[in-house]
Amino acid sequence: MLPKKSEDNQNRLFQNRLENIINIEHPLARLSEKIDWRSLEKKLGEIYIPDKGRPGLPTRLMAGLHYLKGMFAISDEAVVEGFLENPYWQYFCGFEFFEHELPLDPSSMTRWRKRAGARGFEGMLAETLKTAERTGELKQNDLKRVNVDTTVQEKNITFPTDAKLLCKGIELLARHSRRNGIKLRQSFARLSRRQLRDSSRYAHSRKFKLAQKCVRTLRTYLGRILRDVERKASDISEEFRDVIKNANKVYSQKKSDKNKLYSYFAPEVSCIAKGKRIKSTSPAARHRS
Repeated sequence: MLPKKSEDNQNRLFQNRLENIINIEHPLARLSEKIDWRSLEKKLGEIYIPDKGRPGLPTRLMAGLHYLKGMFAISDEAVVEGFLENPYWQYFCGFEFFEHELPLDPSSMTRWRKRAGARGFEGMLAETLKTAERTGELKQNDLKRVNVDTTVQEKNITFPTDAKLLCKGIELLARHSRRNGIKLRQSFARLSRRQLRDSSRYAHSRKFKLAQKCVRTLRTYLGRILRDVERKASDISEEFRDVIKNANKVYSQKKSDKNKLYSYFAPEVSCIAKGKRIKSTSPAARHRS
């Protein structure tokens, strides 16, 4: 449900307002006046389902806490605890009077992030840039070129000739065949999972020849289902065509090939390093690293 509107403040007439307590020239107080909260509430209000569930927390409160979380690089628990102690944070989040009780549980921030998703945070980022432009901190010349300094992030990918990649290809081909109305001679669903399990078990017990035999069997299964699909595929979706193309690449690629496929769901991923540096201080380990 949509967030509740602000409560009636008739019973707080004799309390001092936050704007009379804090220094209105404080950077957070000045920033809160520059952000277009109405526009932000309109964009983020789309994530709520009207007339379903209990009323949500105020959008300005949730967006403001996430802004503070990013500014000070702190956890959900720390930003909620700091909100209770810091009147500037409360003013930034849209409160008129000082609050002595926590307005939410830290877990509410996690659920709100999941609900907002990437689209919601893109809207918050866009409003941040607009605010910087309105205040003169960001100029049009600054947007002509953007330098991004980042570190390489690990990716959940599979070794190019690994059994998991072959088994995943069989699973995707069978799934998309059902969606496109293609009846396969054999889906190899149970057989491929069994070979994947045996391959992992043999590799763990250092029976590498038996593990490689399972990988070869999986490659055979993938080739058979690929040929069956290509014979019957006439009017299929573009997504299915991409799956067939990637499965063909996995089926034919070898360890020494370049531009290998590492993931069906992120085909653009490339490998720039294999494994991690050995941390041991033995001479042999230093030589290998």
